[in-house]
Amino acid sequence: MSASIELVIFDCDGVLVDSERIAVRVDRVILEQAGLRLSEEEIIERFVGRSDQVFIAAIEEHIGEPLPDGWLNRFDAAYRDALASELTPVDGIVDALRAIPYASCVASSGSHEKMRFTLGLTGLYHFFEGRIFSATEVRKGKPAPDLFLHAARAMGVDPAACVVVEDSRYGVQAARAAGMRAFGFTGGLTPAAMLQGANTVLFDDMRDLPQLLAVAASVKPVSAPTVL
Repeated sequence: MSASIELVIFDCDGVLVDSERIAVRVDRVILEQAGLRLSEEEIIERFVGRSDQVFIAAIEEHIGEPLPDGWLNRFDAAYRDALASELTPVDGIVDALRAIPYASCVASSGSHEKMRFTLGLTGLYHFFEGRIFSATEVRKGKPAPDLFLHAARAMGVDPAACVVVEDSRYGVQAARAAGMRAFGFTGGLTPAAMLQGANTVLFDDMRDLPQLLAVAASVKPVSAPTVL
C-alpha cells in the first residue's frame, strides 16, 4: 500500500456534521413504535454508519413481515425538525478542511437529499459540491467496500492513494476492505475499541487531522493502529 495521499474521503454523519446523537435519539423512538426496544448503545452498534435499508430490514425481521413501501418516510419530518433545530458541524472540522491540502470528497450511507440538507444547513456543502457520493449509487453499502471504491473511481484516484475519515465500525471496515487507510474519529458515539484495526489511525480532535495526514503521507502504514 502506497504512503502517498491523493484523496481524502470523508463520511458525513458524525464526521462532518454532528448528527449521530440526534439520529440515534429519533431512531430509538421509531424502533419502539415498531415494537423493537433497543438501548442507544445497541442502536450505535447495529446501525450507526449503515444505510436505511439495514434499519428497515431489522424492523421487518422483528415484526415478521415486509413494511409498506415508503414506511420510513413518514418519520422524515421528525428527523428534519430535530436536525434543523440542533445540527452543527463537528467541532474543528471547518479548520481541518481549510488546512488539508489534498483533494477530498464525501461518501456516505445517507441519501443525496439528506446530505444536501445537512451539509447545507451547517455551511459545509461548498467544500464538497460536485464530489458527494451516496450508498444509493452502489449495490452494497458499508461494511462492503463498494461505496469507497466507487468514490475513488469517480475521482480518478487509485484506492491505495485514498484515505478515509470515518466514525463508525462499519465505515472503517469498508475502508480496509477497499484497500484504503482509515482515520477513525473517536470524538463521536462509537467507542474507540470498535474502530481499531490494521492501517487505522484513531484520533479524537478534528483539528489534529491535517497533521495526521501529513505524517501518514510520509510514513508507510503499519499493521497495528496508532491511538492518540
